[in-house]
Amino acid sequence: MSQQDPAAPLVSVVVVNYRGANDTIACLRALAEHDYPNLEVICVDNASGGDDVARIRDAVPGARLVTSATNRGFAGGCNLGAREANGTVLALLNNDARPAPGWVGAAVATLRAEPAVGAVASKVLDWEGTGTDFVDAGLTWFGMGYKRHAGGPIADVPHAEHALAKDVLFATGSAMFVRSSVFAELGGFDEHFFMFYEDVDLGWRLNLRGWRVRYVPESLTYHRHHATMSEVDAPDSGRETFLLERNALAALYKNASDETLARALPAALALTVRRATARGELDPTRLDLEHGTGPAETAAVPVPRSTLAGVLAIDQFVEQLPSLAESRAAEQSARVRTDADLLPLLRNALEPAYPLPRYLAAHDLLVEAFGIERAFGTRRKVLVLTGDAITERMAGPAIRAWHIAEVLSGEHDVRLVTVNPLAEPPPAPFPVSAARRRDLSEPIRWADVVILQGHVLEMAPALKAEYAHKIVVCDLYDPMHLELLEQTKDVPDDRRAADLDGVTRVLDAQLQRGDFFLCASERQRHLWLGHLAATGRLTPRLYDADPTTESLLSVVPFGLSTRPPQRTGAGLRASLGLSESDHVVLWAGGVYSWFDPLTLVRAVERLSTRRDDARLVFLGMKHPNPEVTEMDIGAQTMRLSDSLGLTGKHVFFNEQWVPYDDRQNWLLDADCGVTTHFEHIETTFAFRTRVLDYLWAGLPIVTTDGDAFADLVRSERLGVVVPAEDTDALADALEKCLYDTEFADGCRERIATVAERYTWPNVLDPLVTFVRDPRPAADRLAGSADLTTEPPLNRVQKVRRDVALFKEYLADGGPAELTRRAAGRVRKVVRTRLGHG
Repeated sequence: MSQQDPAAPLVSVVVVNYRGANDTIACLRALAEHDYPNLEVICVDNASGGDDVARIRDAVPGARLVTSATNRGFAGGCNLGAREANGTVLALLNNDARPAPGWVGAAVATLRAEPAVGAVASKVLDWEGTGTDFVDAGLTWFGMGYKRHAGGPIADVPHAEHALAKDVLFATGSAMFVRSSVFAELGGFDEHFFMFYEDVDLGWRLNLRGWRVRYVPESLTYHRHHATMSEVDAPDSGRETFLLERNALAALYKNASDETLARALPAALALTVRRATARGELDPTRLDLEHGTGPAETAAVPVPRSTLAGVLAIDQFVEQLPSLAESRAAEQSARVRTDADLLPLLRNALEPAYPLPRYLAAHDLLVEAFGIERAFGTRRKVLVLTGDAITERMAGPAIRAWHIAEVLSGEHDVRLVTVNPLAEPPPAPFPVSAARRRDLSEPIRWADVVILQGHVLEMAPALKAEYAHKIVVCDLYDPMHLELLEQTKDVPDDRRAADLDGVTRVLDAQLQRGDFFLCASERQRHLWLGHLAATGRLTPRLYDADPTTESLLSVVPFGLSTRPPQRTGAGLRASLGLSESDHVVLWAGGVYSWFDPLTLVRAVERLSTRRDDARLVFLGMKHPNPEVTEMDIGAQTMRLSDSLGLTGKHVFFNEQWVPYDDRQNWLLDADCGVTTHFEHIETTFAFRTRVLDYLWAGLPIVTTDGDAFADLVRSERLGVVVPAEDTDALADALEKCLYDTEFADGCRERIATVAERYTWPNVLDPLVTFVRDPRPAADRLAGSADLTTEPPLNRVQKVRRDVALFKEYLADGGPAELTRRAAGRVRKVVRTRLGHG
C-alpha cells in the first residue's frame, strides 16, 4: 500500500465483491499503486461462495478482507465495509472500476477546502475513457435518479457539463467519497434498496439535511458498466427492472415532503403500471368488455418479465411500507431544506425517462391531472418571530419584523408571530398572530426557516432541542447589551450587572444557534464578528467555508417604504396647534437613556432668542410596547423644557405614540429632522432608525457625530453633523437647516438619491437571497467532524515532552515551581480517574 502521510486525512476505500474476483483483484491492485499517501483498502465479499475470498486474499494481501455470511447487496456490503473503516473519509469504488491518478487527492482537497461539502461525486468514464458514465445527476418527479449524458461519447458533452465542478443531487456509488462522520450520521446506505438508487437516496438525504454533494471532474475513474451484473444476471430476467422500479418508489416515499408526496405518489404508482404494460406491449383492452363480448376466455395470459417486474415492484414497495415509514419519519424530521430548494439539482424533474409512446401519453396525462408541475415548485415556509407589540402603533423591532415578512411573502408562505400579548395588527398580506411560549411549537414545526429578534430564542427552547436542525436567522440589528449599559444607570449596581449578564447570555445563545445573522451597519458587523470569535463560533470550519463570512453575517440596515409619503390626515401642526408659518424641527421617535434631548432643548432655547417661530416637536413620549420600562430621561426633558418656559411655546411633546400608518402626516409637517446622543459605546454601534424616516420624508438632518448615520449625513451632505453636547453648534445647525433655503433644498435633492438605497426591498436583499437557498451554517451540519487529527504521542515522545517541561519549570522558578507543577499534574490525574470511576 502507499506510504502513510499523517498530514493527509486517512481515506478508507471500500470495494464490494460478489462473484467477480477477477475484476476485484484488478481494482484492488490499482488501489495498491494509487498515488494518495494515506489510504486504507477494505474489500467486502458478499457471500460469493467458490474461491473468490481465497483468490483475493492471495492476490492482494495488503487489502483488508471482510466477509459477509449473506449477500447484503451493494448497500449492505458498503455499510459493512464502512463499519470496519478507520478513515475520516470513506471512498466507495465499484470492483469493475479503476482510479486515475489524483482520484483520491482531488476529492480530499475539495472536502478540506469546503466544509459544507458532505460528499464528492467523481467523474466516471467508460473503460477506454471515450464514453460518458457519470458527469451529472438528475431525478424525475417519480423518484428515478439518472446519470445525465450517460452512454454517449464524452466528446459530445458540452465542456461546461463535464469539465467544471458543480453541485449535484447525488454521486454515483461506482465512485464517490463521503465524510465518514456524515455517512454514520445518516446511517449509511439504506439497505431497503439492496442495490440500485441507494446512491440516489443517500445524495437526496444529504442535500435535504443541508450538506452539499460536489461533482469534482479531477477525481476521475474508469468503469466497465454493469460488468458485475452481467456475471450474475441476464438482461431479460426482469430483476434489475424490478429493483429500479421498487427503489424509485422507496426513494420518493422517503424523501419528498408531505405536500409533494400527496401529489406525486399516486401518479408515480399509476405511471409504474403504465410503464410495465408499455414495456411488455400488453393489449390494454384485453379484459375490457366494451371492446368485445365474445366467449369468455379463462386461459392464463402470458405476461413478459419486463411487465411482471413493474407489478411486483409495487407489491414489494407496499410490503416494505411499515419500515419505510419509519425511515421517512426520520428523514422528514431531520430535513432543513425544502423540495423547492433542491429543484435546480433535479435538473429536469418532468423528464419522462422512457421513449415508449403509450407510456409518454400517460406521463403527460398524469403530470397534468395531479398537478405535478405545481408540486415541484413549492414555496418555502418562513416564520418571523418578534417580541415587540404589533399594533397600529409599532416601534422599531416590530416595524422591521413586519417589513421582513412583507418582502419575503412575495416569494414564500410567511407567518409573523409576536410573543408579546399586545397584537392588534393592521391589515396584512400574510398571517399575523400572537403566541405564548407554549404555543410556539406549532409554527416552528411548520416553518422551514425561522427569523427571530431580541429575546425570542429564550421563548422558543424547542429551537435548541427538538428543532435544533431548523434553519434559524438571527436579527442582531439592535445591540441590546450596549443599550442596557445606558438604560440601567439608575438601577442598583447588582441588579444592573445581573441584567447585563442576562442580556449577554441571550445574545450568546443566538450567536451559538444561528445559521445566518443580520446586522444594521458595517460598524455593527465588526462588533458581531468580534462577538462570534469571542464565543468560539468563528471556527476553522466556518472560516474555511467562507473566509469573508459574508454568507454568515450580512449587513441589512433598517429600511423605508418604496412609496413616497402621502398625506392621509392631520399632522403635527393641526394636532399641536402650530401655524403653517412655524419652522418645525421633529424628533421622530422615542426618548431613551442613550439619547441627549437635554442639549437639544437648550439649543432650541438659544435659537428661540433669534428665531421666535422655531418649534421642536417630540413625536412620541410613551413607548407602544407596555413591556418597555419608561426611562427617566423623558421626564427630565419635559422638566427642563418647563423650567426654561419653552413647553407649549417652542417645545411640544406628543405624549402618546403616533400610529405607524399615520407617521407620514407628522413628517410632512416638519422642516427638519433631528437626533442627538451622548458620546459612548452605544452610539458607536447604534443605527438610528428615525433617521430613515427623515430620508423618506426628504427632511434635512441634524445629528450628533459618532454613529453610522452621522458618517452618512456628512459624506452625502444630507444636513449638518455637530459634536456631542455642544449647545451652540446644535443651535446653529438647526438654524441653517430651518432657515437657509438654498442649503435645505440641496439637502433634499441629495436625500432623494440616498433614500432609494434604503428601501426595504433593497436593504433586505441579503436576507431574500439567503431564504431562496437556505442552508445550515457549515459548523452546524449534522455529522461534521475533523478530517485530520494530531496523532497521539508514543512512549518515547511523552518522555521527551516531560524532560523538556522539567527543564522549563526548573529554569522558570527553580525547585519550588517544579514541585508545584508536579503536584498539579498528580491532582489532575487523580480527578480524571475518579471521574471515570
